[in-house]
Amino acid sequence: MRAPVLLIDGRSGSGKTELARAIVAGAPDAQLVRLDDLYPGWGGLDAGSRIAHDEILATGHRPRWRRWDWVTGRHAEWHDLDPDRPLVIEGCGALSLDNRALASFGIWVALDAGLRKSRALARDGDSYAPHWDEWAAQEEAFITRENPAAHADAIVDGHDVTADVSRWRALLDRP
Repeated sequence: MRAPVLLIDGRSGSGKTELARAIVAGAPDAQLVRLDDLYPGWGGLDAGSRIAHDEILATGHRPRWRRWDWVTGRHAEWHDLDPDRPLVIEGCGALSLDNRALASFGIWVALDAGLRKSRALARDGDSYAPHWDEWAAQEEAFITRENPAAHADAIVDGHDVTADVSRWRALLDRP
């Protein structure tokens, strides 16, 4: 990737997606990849992180990713990325050590557990509730192994993720 790459990581419900959308909304040339579209099912946090690395960040060919269809439980269509356009990758698992080595900037979004859970369940409702513990365990294992907050260039407070959005958007303008 020649253009700037911004990784946004944090636990479920912390505000990663809201931050990423706000950044991309003001940067019309920017591309957004959500790890939610890469995870191959509820047990796929580590796989999604590896897909981001292998297919998007470290690829020797044009970067691309294949959407996971949560309804059918199978991979769906491919999406090509332009290596000359800025890229934002958001989701738990984005800020692994390997991914960070290939990105321009990393952000960790922090928020307390109780508020994160209430946000996530309000957002996704009944579809997420039965999987909360399984997903939280994967997050915990990833955080223990990769320590993504330590690889972040900035920690963002999940209570108001858009407070400094112009600062983060400006990162996409740098070569």
